[in-house]
Parts: sequence; C-alpha cells; structure tokens
Amino acid sequence: MPVRIIALGTALCASLVACGETLGEQALAGGAIGAGTAVLVSGTLAKGAVIGVAGNLAYCQLNPGKCRSY
Repeated sequence: MPVRIIALGTALCASLVACGETLGEQALAGGAIGAGTAVLVSGTLAKGAVIGVAGNLAYCQLNPGKCRSY
C-alpha cells in the first residue's frame, strides 16, 4: 500500500477521536492528525505534528462543548 493511503486512513481514524478528555489526549490526537496531514501534503512530520497539537489544544480549550470524547 502506498504511504499516502495509509497516512490518509490514519488521519481519518484519528479525526474520529477528536479532542479527548485530557490535555494529553488532545495533544496526542492533534499530533497524529497533523503528522498524517503533513505526509499527505509532502510536509515535515515534526512541523505537522506541532501544528496539529497547537491547533487541537487551542480548539478544544476554546470550544469545550464542541469536542467529542468517547
């Protein structure tokens, strides 16, 4: 399987967990989604993960009612 298909599947699965209940879960979900997206757009994994963590933490902290946790 091509790496992009695997990365897309991982990013889609990670997006289903959305925020999480703790800061650690929120950071982990954001990092996974960011890294997966970086692979898809031929970016740097580290930069994608950092942007994903920051974005997910910011969104979840500013919009706690909109985050799903399972």
